[in-house]
Amino acid sequence: MTRLTRTVDVLIVGAGPAGLAAAARLAAEGTRRRRVEVIEREQHPGGVPRHCHHGGFGLRDLDLRRPMSGPRYATHLAAEALRAGADLRTGVTVTGWAGPRTLETTGPAGLERITARAVVLATGARERPRSARLVPGTRPAGVFTTGELQQAVHLYGQRVGSRAVVVGAEPIAFSAVRTLRAGGVEVAAMVTDQPSHRLSGLRPPVPLLTDTTVSDLAGRSRLTGVALRHRDGRTTTIGCDTIVFTGDWIPDHELARRGSIPLDPGTRGPSVDAAFRTAEPGVFAVGNLLHGVESASTAAEEGRCAAGRVERHLAGEAWPGPGLPVRGEGPLRWVAPNRVAPDGPRPLRGRFILRTSEPLALPLLVVSQDGRVLHRQPSPRTALPGRALHLRADWTGRTDPGGGPVTITAY
Repeated sequence: MTRLTRTVDVLIVGAGPAGLAAAARLAAEGTRRRRVEVIEREQHPGGVPRHCHHGGFGLRDLDLRRPMSGPRYATHLAAEALRAGADLRTGVTVTGWAGPRTLETTGPAGLERITARAVVLATGARERPRSARLVPGTRPAGVFTTGELQQAVHLYGQRVGSRAVVVGAEPIAFSAVRTLRAGGVEVAAMVTDQPSHRLSGLRPPVPLLTDTTVSDLAGRSRLTGVALRHRDGRTTTIGCDTIVFTGDWIPDHELARRGSIPLDPGTRGPSVDAAFRTAEPGVFAVGNLLHGVESASTAAEEGRCAAGRVERHLAGEAWPGPGLPVRGEGPLRWVAPNRVAPDGPRPLRGRFILRTSEPLALPLLVVSQDGRVLHRQPSPRTALPGRALHLRADWTGRTDPGGGPVTITAY
């Protein structure tokens, strides 16, 4: 089959909040009219907010500042991009790279090879499914992630079950409970391996079983029960026909990997500097591909910020060297962005995003390089898994460009 070959100025992969916000800003601004194209494998743009029917979207968007439901927010971002002049193509899948900034796609128009002056990866993040969590048992129907559940209930109006167990106790788990109830499903319990003292102050809307893991799924054609194991060895079984695995996010990094773009070992998304630049000249990465998962407003804000850096690249700004890697130590799972240079740009809002694997009571964050302390910052609150921890970026100018990696430690 003949493959159509064409060129654009900017090719954005992913029509979630980050990709759409970047497209709107790039298409609307610039010294001349640029061809900005967004490709999305789903049939409709908007990303995850399309099937999040709860409110709260848009409140933190500096360009919006008003509450919206997820679907309305997704529609708003798509309309902004189209109004600015961006081309938005849905049902298009990227199948590989044919060069540093050349992508091969398949979609309604057939096979294409698209070369761009700049590529922006905005492919987002996903929850680990049951198989990736190594939960044993049979493979019955009735097993979901939160995203799959929301699509089934809100996009397709499916009846997913009658009685459910939710695995997780972070904000996304509460969203799963709301979605189940909206679909007429009784929620028997929320289950988490976290101990109760680490969840103090949490007010779950259903019974919460702490220090507990899922040890087995029962049922053949349909789930009939969930076997649970407590940390002290006690076991129990809850009868249910639905289970929802929430959280445990991983970036959708397959396209970046196929392009041999280096990934950060902590985030497992592309390694980027504060200007969202990857190690591949002309290729940017933005949104929850870099840090699964922050709010839609944060992703959109990053998209708008990245647009400015893309504009500079198109205007001839030199691509920087690799910079210094930034790593978290101990319970700090990852840092974003994860490359810095003394004379480089500062991160969005002048701060780094960190995540911890365990609760830290009022931690002291210490930034070091080769044994030299660059910065100390006490945190005013307890850091919790699944929630962002922020670190000021005013220390980056004190790094030694010829030194070793920068490390961040929590005490």
